[in-house]
Amino acid sequence: MVTNVQFPRRSVTRAGNIDWAPYWAGIGIGILSWLAFVVVDDPLGITTAFSSAAGYLAMPFIGADAVAQNSYWKSLPPRINYGSLLLIGVVLGGFVAALGTGRFRFETVPQVWRERFGSSVAKRFFGAFIGGVLIMYGARLAGGCTSGHALSGGMQLALSSWIFTVVIFAAGIVTARIVYGKNH
Repeated sequence: MVTNVQFPRRSVTRAGNIDWAPYWAGIGIGILSWLAFVVVDDPLGITTAFSSAAGYLAMPFIGADAVAQNSYWKSLPPRINYGSLLLIGVVLGGFVAALGTGRFRFETVPQVWRERFGSSVAKRFFGAFIGGVLIMYGARLAGGCTSGHALSGGMQLALSSWIFTVVIFAAGIVTARIVYGKNH
């Protein structure tokens, strides 16, 4: 029986700041996924919560009846549920983690973007917006995002989720090579 298991930590990145060991993060995600199934009988997933939020945000502009009659929101009506709370928790958890590790900062144009595309804030925001729209559209078209497919579906050994995971990683590698070149 192993009694004192210690996972290696990753390298020190800045004075005193150590990256979180991916093993602990993986164990935490596994436990969270298990709890999601036990407590709410639903897998982890974020994009459905974004879709609900979009429905709520659309209501003042197009009306609640138009949202209710929309074919997409008919199948996934806007509601506040555990997925919405998970989305809020991910944002708050990331914020707390950034504060706790001393990495929180406001950054409009990251260095890696600046080196490749310049320091234009408008260009960076436009690129981030278009990227967000594309990934969100693709995630909803695929019936789930990386947390829904790669994590929850992968843990359930769903073939569609394994295919999704391979394709998203391959597309990410190709996109990074195109956008940032071979040196990054």
